[in-house]
Amino acid sequence: MRNTNLFEGRIVVERRVSSINGELVVIRDLAFGTYIHGGDIPQSGGLAESIWKQVLKNFKDRDITSCLIVGLGGGSIAKLVRKNWQASKIVGVDIDPVIVELGRKYLKLDQQEVEAHIEDAEKFIGEAVKAHDLYDLICFDTYVKQDFPSKFESIELIRNVKKLMAKNGMAIFNRLYGPDERKKAINFEKTLLKVFPKVDRFFPEANVMFVCS
Repeated sequence: MRNTNLFEGRIVVERRVSSINGELVVIRDLAFGTYIHGGDIPQSGGLAESIWKQVLKNFKDRDITSCLIVGLGGGSIAKLVRKNWQASKIVGVDIDPVIVELGRKYLKLDQQEVEAHIEDAEKFIGEAVKAHDLYDLICFDTYVKQDFPSKFESIELIRNVKKLMAKNGMAIFNRLYGPDERKKAINFEKTLLKVFPKVDRFFPEANVMFVCS
């Protein structure tokens, strides 16, 4: 059943419960379009898509032939990558089949021609390193509700991400940067600097995006 709030111009299209992300709500909004909300933050589409759009537009002129999206979600990043680099091979991994299914149903994920893998990203990255896979662009957005899992902050994991970067490639990590999350984000940047020679910051909305090269 759809719940409508005409005053806010917002319609709840579907509610689903995920064992990973808890309740996921698909919302159709006059201002932000259709998006997936969960864990008190937008997960895909809407503001979440806008955050990535603001960052990726800075790199339109780069030659991106392959992209790995860690935290595929409903496919917002895939949509932007396909728009900016039409011929790019896009691989996405996400542990939550529910949010990927909602992305296919409401956010046109299937139109982005993504090679989607439903599995734990840490395991996927380890296997990709063994297979000597390389990507020009790696987008990292692995929030579970409002939490960035600690296993994705380990220096071993970050070193593996670097091993997946092609020559002249880059990896972009999305972190919340509100008052409660700022210290963790700054500490995460210190770990990134132990692995990558260059880490740039972008500040879209209440987030910080670490661009590593």
